[in-house]
Amino acid sequence: MADSRALRVGVDIGGTFTDLAVLDDSGIVAVGKALTTHHEPAAAVEAVLRQAIADHGLDPAGIATVVHGTTLVTNALIERRGARTALLTTEGFRDVVEMGREHRYELYDLGLELPRPLVPRHLRFGVRERVRADGAVVTPLDAGAVKQLGVELAAAGVEAVAVCFLHSHTNGEHERQAREILEAAAPELRVALSSEVNPEIREYERSSTTLANVYVQQLVENYLADLRARLGGLGVRTDPLIMLSNGGVAAIEVARRFPIRMLESGPAGGALGAVAFGRTARRPDQLAFDMGGTTAKLCMIEQDRPLITHTFEVDRVYRLRAGSGLPVRAPVIDMIEIGTGGGSIARVDPLGLITVGPDSAGSEPGPVSYGRGGTRCTVTDADVVLGYLDPARFLGGDMPLDAAAAEAAIREQVADRLGVSVPEAAWGIHTTANENMANAARVHAIERGQDPGRLPLFVSGGNGPLHGPGVARALGSPSMVAPPAAGVLSALGFLSAPMSIDIVRSRHALLGEIGLDDSRALFAEMEREGTEVLTASGVAVADVVHERTLEMRFVGQGSEIEVPVPPVGDGWRDEVLESFRRQYAQRFGTVAPTGVEPELLTWRVTARGPEPPARLGFESTSDGQDALIGHRDAYFPPGGYAPTPVYDRHRLRAGAVLAGPALVEEREATLLVPPGARCTVEADSSIFVEFAVGGSR
Repeated sequence: MADSRALRVGVDIGGTFTDLAVLDDSGIVAVGKALTTHHEPAAAVEAVLRQAIADHGLDPAGIATVVHGTTLVTNALIERRGARTALLTTEGFRDVVEMGREHRYELYDLGLELPRPLVPRHLRFGVRERVRADGAVVTPLDAGAVKQLGVELAAAGVEAVAVCFLHSHTNGEHERQAREILEAAAPELRVALSSEVNPEIREYERSSTTLANVYVQQLVENYLADLRARLGGLGVRTDPLIMLSNGGVAAIEVARRFPIRMLESGPAGGALGAVAFGRTARRPDQLAFDMGGTTAKLCMIEQDRPLITHTFEVDRVYRLRAGSGLPVRAPVIDMIEIGTGGGSIARVDPLGLITVGPDSAGSEPGPVSYGRGGTRCTVTDADVVLGYLDPARFLGGDMPLDAAAAEAAIREQVADRLGVSVPEAAWGIHTTANENMANAARVHAIERGQDPGRLPLFVSGGNGPLHGPGVARALGSPSMVAPPAAGVLSALGFLSAPMSIDIVRSRHALLGEIGLDDSRALFAEMEREGTEVLTASGVAVADVVHERTLEMRFVGQGSEIEVPVPPVGDGWRDEVLESFRRQYAQRFGTVAPTGVEPELLTWRVTARGPEPPARLGFESTSDGQDALIGHRDAYFPPGGYAPTPVYDRHRLRAGAVLAGPALVEEREATLLVPPGARCTVEADSSIFVEFAVGGSR
């Protein structure tokens, strides 16, 4: 092939679509979308990249970087598709993963369903050993018992073992001894240590995280090997980098060792894309909204940074309620996920109200309009009936939609049951989805001390630009930003992420009593470990930067907050105290009275490489005169259907101004500009939408 540009490729495997974006130094070169192949995820990656190479004449040997994110880990945990796993823990503590926090997340529900542990009780074993909270050994490890267990587990067909001894976050020597014994007695067993996977306090979370990590490890290794082979078969000469849940990327070896850090790797891309565009446009604070085919995600961006949390729950069993899932301790971009997407199924509930989701038609069989065997009407079917999606141009015409089938399904399943017209039923589905997402966004923002009504909404995902205006208006947001290639923004966002790794230690101490030399030595050890990981992935030592945080609380409290701290030096304790008080006041509005001392629990260092140069926009080659490509009847209450101008996104030049109602189309997404709104194409090729005060929702 003739193309010799240095290319960078981002690929995101979602619940419905697998998205692709290709960049060079000038910006977006190619984008692509294909239905996700759930039985063989790497097959869709190969297919969509092969298509982009053929369509745009790209040289696969010129691909310098491939960054990849996937929902594989999350799906494997939810579907229980991991290895047959056993747990070794301190004698008397094998039921920790079932007892959990002994917390009822729904106090008055007599039929309360609790998260099911990944390991049944007959595969959980207590071992005689004991380490105190300060790391001192009280009872040596019973090596003979561990050896016997290893032989018996291998004979019983167990494939993986999680070792999680009491207080191993302060002294992991017994866990390391257990691994050596198991590897000698049963070399085929895969062994994970909690002191390496999650060296933090809290036995339940540490055990759950270590189990989840080893449970999916073989599956992830097989998948990554398949992905590497398929990319090599296309002529790509570089190994893929893996998107982590914390918003950084890592070499494939890190992902193979700690697959649990990939848990939310796909959704992280949308937040990173919001950061990249916000930095260019000087919008440091935003509410990032990503709506795909299966779910919608919302994330707060503050000072050009997505908020990070260190606790995440997988497989919530009770209406997405916090506390009903398996806890995982890993750095994750702090976002709320709602079961509302284009494939979300709509129905009329027993009270005669329209409900949407959380169940989804996904990609197999998909919405009724996909013509792939789906029979239950969805949000996408409603958008087709409303005229917001062009059935003949969906995915650039590669996947035509059946509007008549969508209309018939909505009539039978919603309209006739409510005694309304099909357009009214479709509008009800559309707005119900918007209100669901807006309500979740409002709670998410307020819980983090933010007013959603003052923040611009940054939209992405295949359905984000279509539903974003309704969500923004419901929130009272003054404006909305729709980036170019919004339908594949997660894949684009991957390409703006630096190499990154998080290192964590637990050391409990009062702030006033912690020694400066001890603090300096602990941070130095963690920084050295982070630097070693990044330099092994190709980052120069001089390019590594470190960010330090502490998890702190007032004595007597049961939970802590994360506090950024400076390098250890003179006056360090006073600076840490001031930082803690600021963070505490921002979160809770007040600070505990003088005399209550803060304490430190967890120490964190994030090691980062340089941010890659990434221009995520594109330059229009049109003079803008041919941007208007036609009109289509679209539904806007109270007036009903009206001829609505349709614009080609790629033909709009920077500075162009459009008034709503209007539809702006590109291959992967359609932007809905509602009546009364005004939008401007910005220099970075994103579209800035401003809403009229008091306009129609």
